[in-house]
Amino acid sequence: MGTLCVYCGSNAGTGFDYVGAARALGHRIAEEGLRLVYGGARVGCMGAVADGALEAGGTVIGVLPEALRARELAHPGLSELHIVGSMHERKSLMADLSDGFVALPGGAGTLEEIFEMWTWAQLGHHAKPCAFLNVNGFYGALVGFLDQLVTTGFVKPAHRDMLIVADDPESLIEACRRYAPPQVAKWIGREER
Repeated sequence: MGTLCVYCGSNAGTGFDYVGAARALGHRIAEEGLRLVYGGARVGCMGAVADGALEAGGTVIGVLPEALRARELAHPGLSELHIVGSMHERKSLMADLSDGFVALPGGAGTLEEIFEMWTWAQLGHHAKPCAFLNVNGFYGALVGFLDQLVTTGFVKPAHRDMLIVADDPESLIEACRRYAPPQVAKWIGREER
């Protein structure tokens, strides 16, 4: 594994230092000798994860749609910045550039991005790890819901187990490095319920 993609909020969040947690993850990614791929912006947790990696001497690759660059959201200090035409192109390029995917706290866009990568993994489109950094218990309720998807028969246990959940950057990166995708069919049939 050489490159981690991080999805996270363009906002800072409230009630906890999510920006500090994002910066710490970026710093750890660089310390581990990994490259960071992220959404290319300078604001919120997105800017902080990039800043953390850059401060630690890491390589940071941003992928930003032209419409967002036009709003002057591009981070000015990145190792590379790819400008693309649409959000679809952004997600595709980020996936192609990355060896694993991590969700920091964020909103609907963060969830949509990590769940799309998890879905692609279930369908066999890639064999890369997908992980949640559970900063200050941020994803606790979501993890409970994901477990409910298994108990109600909508997700196979092996597919649920594909999602890594860790409370700190060190554990998360180590789990991503150890990840081995399950060998299981996607579909749940009547005989499996």
